[in-house]
Amino acid sequence: MDLQYGLELTGTFVFAISGALAIREKEHDLFGAGFTGFITAIGGGTLRDILLDSYPLVWIGNVQVLYAILVGILTAFLFPSILSRLRKTFFLFDTLGIGFFTVLGVEKALSLGVRPEIAAIMGMFSAVMGGVIRDTLTNEIPILFRKEIYASACLVGAIMYLVLEHFGLDRNYNMLISMSLIISIRMIAMKYKLSLPRLG
Repeated sequence: MDLQYGLELTGTFVFAISGALAIREKEHDLFGAGFTGFITAIGGGTLRDILLDSYPLVWIGNVQVLYAILVGILTAFLFPSILSRLRKTFFLFDTLGIGFFTVLGVEKALSLGVRPEIAAIMGMFSAVMGGVIRDTLTNEIPILFRKEIYASACLVGAIMYLVLEHFGLDRNYNMLISMSLIISIRMIAMKYKLSLPRLG
């Protein structure tokens, strides 16, 4: 298993946990938690692949993704109290996840021959749409509509990746720089409670 694949499964695992924990206080059973965790983990990538007409979908073509989701759901169900105390840790994992999945989404879109502008949007979708679907299912305001900087950080990182790729930077360095930019923006914004200007 190479590093990229390991990170992809780890990100899927963490997103499944975040989805399952999102309904912990809403008195749902294991199936409800499992469904929400599953949708959170595969939502962004599935939407990206459908829009790009890329089949089979990632989780259909690779059963290991389903196993990562299952382990994440069971972890959330068996250890909810411990995980709730680790919110800061999972904020970090979630931030790492959106950084990695943004870059992965951009790369996949480019490999399918779409224009760079579309690839940037697909990268952002890969990272954030699972969380948007999770929030919608749990009757929360979707994270895209909250004050915190989230999707915009992904979009900036996606653009950075495209710029560096245009100038021929080594892929591994490009991934590292672009992911680090997303992570840095997200963490600085949360620490200092930064947000984009409000409309009106």
